[in-house]
Amino acid sequence: MKKLIISAIALTLISFANVQAGTVQHLNTVVTLSQEKVAVKPEDLPEAIKTTLGGDTYAGWQVTSAFLVTKEDNSQFYELSLKKGEETSTLNLDKDGKKVE
Repeated sequence: MKKLIISAIALTLISFANVQAGTVQHLNTVVTLSQEKVAVKPEDLPEAIKTTLGGDTYAGWQVTSAFLVTKEDNSQFYELSLKKGEETSTLNLDKDGKKVE
């Protein structure tokens, strides 16, 4: 009787181990956004962007770097790195000085 119980337990454990040993497939999806960034001097930014930056909203902020970004669909925007004291921020504006999300 003791051997029968031990055999039943062993068979049960082997069954659980066999169920757990399945193949796992990992699907890795890579999404790449094709963007081209070209450095632009802050003084060469379009007048509309300079006007936006000169307004009350961005008073005291200095442009530390600027890039003209061309997306895959050929739309363009300016990526601006701004600094005010120790605080930094990144701002995306189109050529008309409007915010781009």
